[in-house]
Amino acid sequence: MVSRNLVICDQEVRYAAALAEVFMKAKELALGVQVCNSVEQTVKLQEESPIDILLIGSSYPVEDRKKIKAGNVFVLAQSENAAHETNEKLINKYQSGEAIMGAVIEQCTQSGEPERFFLRTAKKQNVRIIGIFSPVHRSKKTGYALKLGKELARTYNVLYLNLEVYGGIGGHFPDAGQTVADALYYSRQEKKHLRAALAGMVKHMGPLDYLLPMRMSEDLKAVEIEEWTGFVEQIAEQSIYEVLILDIDEGIRGVYELLRMCTEIHVAVIKEEVAQAKLFQFEEELHLMGYDDVKQKMVKKELEG
Repeated sequence: MVSRNLVICDQEVRYAAALAEVFMKAKELALGVQVCNSVEQTVKLQEESPIDILLIGSSYPVEDRKKIKAGNVFVLAQSENAAHETNEKLINKYQSGEAIMGAVIEQCTQSGEPERFFLRTAKKQNVRIIGIFSPVHRSKKTGYALKLGKELARTYNVLYLNLEVYGGIGGHFPDAGQTVADALYYSRQEKKHLRAALAGMVKHMGPLDYLLPMRMSEDLKAVEIEEWTGFVEQIAEQSIYEVLILDIDEGIRGVYELLRMCTEIHVAVIKEEVAQAKLFQFEEELHLMGYDDVKQKMVKKELEG
């Protein structure tokens, strides 16, 4: 159910429509989004229903902007001196839509009532956590994980997390944007705002939501297993996601403990003698180290090498 109204008012119609699409793709947000290209249109909307969040272009004179009453006012500015009213907040107009959305969410949730801007989530009994893992390189497991995620996302709210040492930004994923490292920061420092932070970080691959992988391999290697498990638990508990897909690398500290918290583990394998030997060694190690429960969750997925 929509609980808050967001209006984007800008003379650049295509820009406003593209920005609106970014907000509408954010599944977590309880926002109705409308677009106007004049102050007159916006005032008329205001008469029909209160505006909770207004994003308005700095090209409109201050006197005209003052005609619109909104709970939170953000000026989409091209220069730092565009806003003259104390209740207006400046946002750089020409940055990514995700960055604009993240800034809006962050400032709105600082009001002390962050839940007002998010969909209420029913108590989730069982969040499906699917680990994607392989002791064999060249297994094409990331391609498999993304394909699986897109298929499941047709029915469920799905979040894909790439937890590989070298996740391949610029390959499967775009170059720009916040990463798993940024989400981990909120998990560590500001747990109550993780849900708000995720809404501004998540990118979309068709119906699938995902976070960009870390850019620095040493940053990923330095994360303690307790941080990983706590991070995954917070997302499972606080977000709307019913399925989490973890694309896991053996370079993670305590990787077997992370696999242990998964509800199922898809192991990508290829039909090759050396690859089969590595898989056998992996299974033997699980047994010797007391992780037979992890072995029991494994579902082997044969992929072409």
